Amino acid sequence: MEQTVLGVFAVKKEGAEPTDDLEDVCIVIEGVEVLRTLGNIANAVAILFGLMYSLDLSYPTNLKYTFEVLQKVVMELDDKQLSRKAQVLKNKLFEGKV
Repeated sequence: MEQTVLGVFAVKKEGAEPTDDLEDVCIVIEGVEVLRTLGNIANAVAILFGLMYSLDLSYPTNLKYTFEVLQKVVMELDDKQLSRKAQVLKNKLFEGKV
């Protein structure tokens, strides 16, 4: 976790099955666990976007398009201008080709 720039971590008990409930969900920013016991991944992602906005953080370069699709396609925030890559994926999603 120390080298993680930005992330949502889902923790399961050791030996848990893939279908077992999560033990914890937390947010890590610049190697520091900033929030935990967030309940589920969807909640954690929404809170992560709020933290990124309030702390004025940029999207990590290697995850730029991932965050753009989450923000503009999934969450429908500022969805009028999409990069070409995000627009192609959005079109495929709506056509049912993904």
